Amino acid sequence: MQTITTLQAVYNALDHVMDPEIPVLSVLELGMITDVKVDLDGVHVKMIPTFSACPAIDVIKENITNAVERELQMPAFVTVDKEVNWNSNRLTDTAKEKLRNYGIAPPGKHEGEVNLDMLIKVSCPHCGSENTYLRSPFGSALCRALHFCKECGMMFEQFKPLS
Repeated sequence: MQTITTLQAVYNALDHVMDPEIPVLSVLELGMITDVKVDLDGVHVKMIPTFSACPAIDVIKENITNAVERELQMPAFVTVDKEVNWNSNRLTDTAKEKLRNYGIAPPGKHEGEVNLDMLIKVSCPHCGSENTYLRSPFGSALCRALHFCKECGMMFEQFKPLS
């Protein structure tokens, strides 16, 4: 007889799946999970990448599959949700705080539209100063921009706002 698990158990397993590019954030904190279903076949997870061309998407899908199967002893099926687009408002408040502590400036909240000021006016995650400037709209990953703080002299990345 096969046991069916609870949705809470699935979400507990997903909370241990960390982003490979920002390993302090889980896929839940990033707002990447759009749907979870459990049936007799196993656990079905729908997820979305933070950027459409995210190079880590296959790794994240594999990590979700492995975590769910390991922790729940059930088959897991992970698909990319084509009906939902990720936007930076999906980041939890916890994720934004973890980003700051990791040295990455989190994106600001938007009302459905991202403007240039959201990419230019960024507080330094190291000292909190707003006396910063955009060095490059391209950071170490597609989802980040590179900034410099004139107060503390530190370079830092910003997780780009996206609508």
